[in-house]
Amino acid sequence: MRLGVLAGEASGDILGASVAGELRLRHGDLELQGIGGAGLAKQGLVSLHPMDRLSVFGIVDPLKRLPELLTVRRQALQQQLSWRPDCFLGIDSPDFNLTLEAQLRAKGLTTAHLVSPSVWAWRPGRVRKIATAVDLMLCLLPFETRFYEEAGVPAVCVGHPLIEELAGLPSQEVLRERFGLQGDAKVLAVLPGSRAGEVASLMAVYGQTMVRLAAQHPKLQFLIPAANDDRRGQIEAVLAPLDIPATVISGQGREAMRASDAVLLASGTATLEAMLLRRPMVVAYRMPWLSWQILSRMAITRFVGLPNVLAEREVVPELLQEAANPEQLVRQIEYVLERGLEQQVPVFDELAEQIGGGFAARTADALDSLVASKRA
Repeated sequence: MRLGVLAGEASGDILGASVAGELRLRHGDLELQGIGGAGLAKQGLVSLHPMDRLSVFGIVDPLKRLPELLTVRRQALQQQLSWRPDCFLGIDSPDFNLTLEAQLRAKGLTTAHLVSPSVWAWRPGRVRKIATAVDLMLCLLPFETRFYEEAGVPAVCVGHPLIEELAGLPSQEVLRERFGLQGDAKVLAVLPGSRAGEVASLMAVYGQTMVRLAAQHPKLQFLIPAANDDRRGQIEAVLAPLDIPATVISGQGREAMRASDAVLLASGTATLEAMLLRRPMVVAYRMPWLSWQILSRMAITRFVGLPNVLAEREVVPELLQEAANPEQLVRQIEYVLERGLEQQVPVFDELAEQIGGGFAARTADALDSLVASKRA
């Protein structure tokens, strides 16, 4: 089997590697071409370009790097048209991938997209572009398929990989010992994001929040996972002048959440991870002013945190832009540390059951069926 693949971020690379591994078990001769990271490289992909060149933040940053991004997409198009895979799988990165998928499909290639864009949250008009771009949309969350069915786009829910992935993590006690934390003290995991722009926007206010919390709760410990060495440098630069009991670790964001009593984090997939780990949380997010002005006007949902989107109500506090300030963050974090287990976690249990697992096998089933239908 020949599978074209393009993952533009680390999260997409993880998903792609899981699917490729399952397909390799079924098709020992699986061949890969496209763009990805370390996970897909382990499955045999030689990436056309470094994946991190596609990881951009907000709306303004992509515009600044538009010539480079257009060149990468043109070269990816040429590669796939020359190679003619059985199926091209775009993984997340919808602004980049959907245009590429539409171009490939127009030339007769079979295309699928893994991870639905948040058309249910903002820019719902994108569904028209999706209808021309993909033969099949692979959704991680059950409510997404209903949206596509109503719009006439073939879609299937493949469950969520986090269900199985998180179940294999060590216990809270083991992880606290690993990270040198006091076992009987409260721990707040602080996740300021994985992109440079996110950390630049969030870490200063997170740092001031930790200063105030440490002054009011001397035994409270902070655990901060850095996505990579560059992000670690950003985080440590903010922490350097602050006198707080913070431990910075490399990667291990999920482990940090498992080790914690509560989580302060940016929006995104991490909110789903915290939910599936049954960790009470506060969502706080900021982005550049211009990007916020544009995106907030496009939004059609009240929420950014996935637990709230799934529940269709505010289960976890969301503090956005100016509301994400130290005073409000301290108040919400204190409340969540005290009452989060009884107020948030029972809802998390219900939502996790609705999502379901079996992601890799269900995705491989869907791709095999799609390829078979096109060959028939």
